[in-house]
Amino acid sequence: CDSGFGKQAAHHLDALGFTVFASVLDLQGAGARELRQSCSPRLTLLQMDLTKPDDIRRAQQLVVPQTVGTGLWGLVNNAGFDDTIADAELSPLCKFRTCMDINFFGTLELTKALLPQLPPANGAAAFPSAPGDMPYPCLAAYGASKAALTLLMDTFRNELKPWGVKVSVILPGYFKTGRSCNPVYWQEKKEQLLASLPAALLQDYGEEYIHEIHKQFVQFMKLANEDLSLVVNSITDALVSARPAPRYYPGQGVWLMYFIHHYLP
Repeated sequence: CDSGFGKQAAHHLDALGFTVFASVLDLQGAGARELRQSCSPRLTLLQMDLTKPDDIRRAQQLVVPQTVGTGLWGLVNNAGFDDTIADAELSPLCKFRTCMDINFFGTLELTKALLPQLPPANGAAAFPSAPGDMPYPCLAAYGASKAALTLLMDTFRNELKPWGVKVSVILPGYFKTGRSCNPVYWQEKKEQLLASLPAALLQDYGEEYIHEIHKQFVQFMKLANEDLSLVVNSITDALVSARPAPRYYPGQGVWLMYFIHHYLP
């Protein structure tokens, strides 16, 4: 909840009167300070890195005693990561592993840690993901991890229904969140990618190609939606509705791109 959907959702759910446990990477960061200042004492900040099992266990040890007898009303697994804009062949294998560690395995581990608290409250789980069944040119690591997450949560939905737990997947369009629209951030990542590529591979593709795809990506992200409430409202509906949708598609003004890349490569 340091930024983006997580921060705004934590603020919104607190305003609705929920007791909120909001995880952040940095308890002293700008996002954490903003939540402390703007939210009620019902909101508790938790330091958590999804790639560190000890952080997840610590969060579990804090949340479980406070939900004994009531259960946990909802779980929103919002964390997402990508820092590579490049063809799959150009993307280092470690980038695929990092995306899977955060977007898939970290989410799975936290879900399994808190899942026993959901049935007593007939709770709900919401998972902001991405339309992973569509190919993402130059976003293979991110898209593959989100496709795995979406399939996993569709499976959880079927398995948890007999327990009274509802599971929804949120599939947003392009929104301005965190560093995703920061040209300086992507410039740094482009330079790191260029420095890491084998000379033969860089010669095959050409350095100008990598500059061009980054330029196109930064230009496209200028069109990203700034209204995060579309996603936050979907998250809220997934938690409070008696019959939440299995999937929500907030802000999908760019579905034409997905269609083109899927059927007309």
